Amino acid sequence: MNAIKNIDTLSAMIALALVALDTFLWFRIFSERRMSGMHEYFLDVGQGDAEMVIFPGDIKIMTDSGPDDKVRESLEKVLPSGDRYIDIAIISHPQLDHFNGYNYLLDEGYRFGAFVYNGRNDGPGVSAWPELIQKINSRGIPLITLAAGDKIYFGRNEIAMLSPNHDFGQSAELNDTGLVELVKTPEFRTLLTADTGFNVEDFLMKNKADVRVDVLKVGHHGSKYSSGSGFLRAVDPKISVIEVGAKNTYGHPAKSTLGLLASETRALVLRTDKNGTIEIWMEGGKLSIRKEK
Repeated sequence: MNAIKNIDTLSAMIALALVALDTFLWFRIFSERRMSGMHEYFLDVGQGDAEMVIFPGDIKIMTDSGPDDKVRESLEKVLPSGDRYIDIAIISHPQLDHFNGYNYLLDEGYRFGAFVYNGRNDGPGVSAWPELIQKINSRGIPLITLAAGDKIYFGRNEIAMLSPNHDFGQSAELNDTGLVELVKTPEFRTLLTADTGFNVEDFLMKNKADVRVDVLKVGHHGSKYSSGSGFLRAVDPKISVIEVGAKNTYGHPAKSTLGLLASETRALVLRTDKNGTIEIWMEGGKLSIRKEK
């Protein structure tokens, strides 16, 4: 019996050592690569969204945080040990799979320079949302409302909000209210589309929004209600990323969406359920990719 217990203990110690080594190697690789230029990470948080953009000077902008505490594990792999400061946290819209990870991060001692959201407080119907707002306010963290036309600048880099406009911001459908972000740097451009659908895509094209980018965060986890043909042709991404949980109950990503990504773009399609956390950066004039798996 003692022999069995000793073997189990040794196995557990080996497993913990392998996890620690994996985390160390990820950090070494990531930290060495982001010394110059923008690096962005699409974090594996299961069925939810979480993106981290790190600008030169180690300015960290995080958009969404997934549904639960899985975001902590993903962040520990891309941030230096002990680094628990994020300059700006963006909440695309108040649905659990986009904001609730921030509750766990705040409880774990992560510090934030400011939170940005779309101004909606009435929709989620879950206690986790007022809990998050209370934590933000009690810590004295600025909570800023942004909408279409607003921009965040960092030197020659910017994040431009393309949606929601006033009408979408007041929509009864929370997915319509999502902040659509155009991340622009001298090196490459990324479009983060939250859970927006065809109607927001049509609005962007009708208003001749500047949506042609190198990297597209595919809308609504690859739902069949997002990523229309005309929109995908207008965006014309080189890389498309779908943030989605393995064996999710929603059927994401939809076969129709995968088909349109294949027929309307020439993009390499990456998925967090299959590839884990994904890092993208520019090196030697070309986009480079690192996948967790």
